[in-house]
Amino acid sequence: MNPPADAEFGRPQWVFGTATWTFVGPSRMVAAHTQHGRWFLADVNTETGEWHRIETDLEPHDWMAADTSAPTPSVILVAASATRADSVVRLDLSSGHADVLRTSSTFELNPDDVAVPQPIQFPTDGGEAAHAIYYAPANAAFAGPDDERPPLIAISHGGPTTATNATLDLRVQFWTSRGFAVVDVNYRGSSGFGREYRNKLRGEWGIADVADMVHVSRHLVAAGLADESRLVIRGGSAGGYTTLAALTFHPGVFKAGASYYGISDIEVLAHDTHKFEARYSDRLIGPYPQARETYRARSPIHFVDRLACPIILFQGLEDRVVPPNQSEMMANAARAKGLAVAYLTFEGEQHGFRRAETIVTSLEAELYFYGAVFGFKPADALLPIRIDNLLRETDDATETQRHGD
Repeated sequence: MNPPADAEFGRPQWVFGTATWTFVGPSRMVAAHTQHGRWFLADVNTETGEWHRIETDLEPHDWMAADTSAPTPSVILVAASATRADSVVRLDLSSGHADVLRTSSTFELNPDDVAVPQPIQFPTDGGEAAHAIYYAPANAAFAGPDDERPPLIAISHGGPTTATNATLDLRVQFWTSRGFAVVDVNYRGSSGFGREYRNKLRGEWGIADVADMVHVSRHLVAAGLADESRLVIRGGSAGGYTTLAALTFHPGVFKAGASYYGISDIEVLAHDTHKFEARYSDRLIGPYPQARETYRARSPIHFVDRLACPIILFQGLEDRVVPPNQSEMMANAARAKGLAVAYLTFEGEQHGFRRAETIVTSLEAELYFYGAVFGFKPADALLPIRIDNLLRETDDATETQRHGD
């Protein structure tokens, strides 16, 4: 059997030392590959070219190595599944049995509470297609009305040319277990769908990715899988930029947004970012300063007058990749416009939250925010957060409510 023509074997080289293949014998190797947003393992004979997919529900991540101490051909790899958290496992190629050597989480969900990832393809600009992973709400203890469509959270991944995957992510399950549908979008420019697809973001950052977030949400509304009046977009870092750009340049589509350390002024990054990504935007937007006007035209901070929905922003105060002033400017501009806005900062956090308490606090604050702006009371016991300019109907009149004052 030959490998499928649409499989991709490489990963973005964000981290040194990654491996998508390893030899387990003189002419035998195990190779990881991706198709349609899912990752698989293959057993390959390098002499004959014979190729067999290994039957396992595990999806490999970035690291694998041959286990030369095992009595039968085996590999040790970091892997996960739709129901199993990231783990270091030893996979016996003869039996297909996987021993978990170390797991990243001992927390176990009831299988009936797990939202199953569904890879989807949807139409976008120019008759092209883009990719995403859809999760329907899942909670064995509760069910929404049969005639009610769920609110939808559209996630724009960071990178921006990395990709999301379909393995267990408790942050996704947090939302699906609370009645939200989730779509995790591998917009044009994401890795894992071939070079042509990945290159579609060249010169088009802030255009192609944003359009795909809009189109996938409308696609799910048309399919009856999402409530048009409760569409949310969220993302972090470059995904935060896509979120802010979608809210600014496509007002009215999304009814709320959440930006985690998102970029509001991409011109700043052209001359003030960390060394690893220096000049990265030359390919994504254009060489700077020659393309300065393009940078300004795609920066949400210059068009906040178009912003038309509530927004919550999260920021680590030690972030040197996307400095705090990026979020501060957006929060101040939204506040001045009279939009409902919440801005939460975290001491000691850098780019990408690492502390468990920060992650929990931000997710719960985000849920509280959606409850406040969409008019529902979450079942969770949540600490209130300050939301400026939130209009709430009362028995007497409409008043501005400031939570947390």
